[in-house]
Amino acid sequence: MIATRFMELRKRRGLMIALVLVNIGLPTIFLAVRLVAHAVAPKSYGPAGGYDIFTNLVAGVMYVFGFIVAATLGCAAGSVDLTEGMFRHLVVTGRSRLAIYLARIPAGLAIVVPLVAVGFTIVCTVCVAAAPTKLNYQGVTLPAGLSRSGFLAWAGDHPVEVLCDLPGPVPANLPCPGPNGGGVPSGTPGEPSPAVLKSLAIQNAARIYPGYAATFLSPSNSLMIYSGLWIELEAVIGFIVGLGLGSLMGQRTVPVVLMIVLELILTPIFSTAVIAHLINFQRGVVGLAMAHLEPGGLPLAFGGDNRGTGISHLVPESTAIAVVVILAWLVGWTALGAWRMMTRDT
Repeated sequence: MIATRFMELRKRRGLMIALVLVNIGLPTIFLAVRLVAHAVAPKSYGPAGGYDIFTNLVAGVMYVFGFIVAATLGCAAGSVDLTEGMFRHLVVTGRSRLAIYLARIPAGLAIVVPLVAVGFTIVCTVCVAAAPTKLNYQGVTLPAGLSRSGFLAWAGDHPVEVLCDLPGPVPANLPCPGPNGGGVPSGTPGEPSPAVLKSLAIQNAARIYPGYAATFLSPSNSLMIYSGLWIELEAVIGFIVGLGLGSLMGQRTVPVVLMIVLELILTPIFSTAVIAHLINFQRGVVGLAMAHLEPGGLPLAFGGDNRGTGISHLVPESTAIAVVVILAWLVGWTALGAWRMMTRDT
C-alpha cells in the first residue's frame, strides 16, 4: 500500500518538478552563479561558499521554501483520491480507511526527505569547499579562529586598525587613514600616545569579540548536522500538516494557500509581536516552536540576526514547550486527517 501511494505521488510530474526545483534547483543555481562570478572576477565577487552563505541559504531559503513545497505535496497526498474520483474504489476494496491514510505518511516522506537532503548536501559541499581563506568581519580582514586572549593581543598590536576600521568610538585626533580619521595628519597635537591607543584598542576588541567569535570561514560539522536535522524536521512538519489539512478539506488549492499564508505571513507576526491577550496562542504556533529549536549559529528565524549579540526578538518560549507544540501539531493534524478519512461519505 505504501509503494502504491509512493508511485501515485511520484507520477505527478508537475509537482515533482516543483519539488526538485525548489529544494535542489534554487540553491544549486545560486551557488553555481557565485562560483562562475568568482572565477571570472575574483576581486569583484567574493567566494561562492563560506559560513555566511551557508547560514543565509539554510535559514532564509531552504527553511521557508522547504516547508511550503513539503506542505504542497502533503495537500496533494491528502486530497488526490477525492479529486481524481478514486476514493470510492479504494473503500470498496475493503481496506481500512485508517491504513489508507497512514500509508501516505511514509510514502510522502520518502519523497520529501531525500530531496531536502540532496539540496542540503550540495549547499554544505560548496560552502565548505569554496569557503574564503581569510576572515572578513565588518569589512575588515582579520585572523580567523583566535581565542579571546589571542584576539585582544592582536588588537593591542594593531591599535590603529582596530580603532579606525572596526565598529566603535574613534579617539579624537587619531590619524586614521580612512574616512573615520577625517584626514588628521600624523603628529597632530593631542594625538593619543601608543600606550593609550593600545588600551583603547583592547577595550574595543573586548566589546566586539562576541560578534567576531560567531563569524567563521566555513560552517562547522556540528552546525551542518544540526541544521540538516532542523530543516528536515521543518519539511516533515510541513508535509504532515498539509496532509491532514488536505484530507480535512478534501481539496488541494485552498489548503496550499492557507499553508503559504501560515508560513510567510502569520508565523512571522505571531513569532515576534507580543500580543498580550494572545501570548499563549502565539506559543502554540509551530513556526515559533521551530524557531526556538533553531541551531545557534544560524540567523534567528523571523527575529533578525542575533549572532554574537545574544538578543532574541522572538516571543519567549521554553524548549520543552516548543517540543510539546511540535509533537501536538504532528499528532493533532494526523488525527484530524485520519478522522476525516474514516468518516467521509463515499
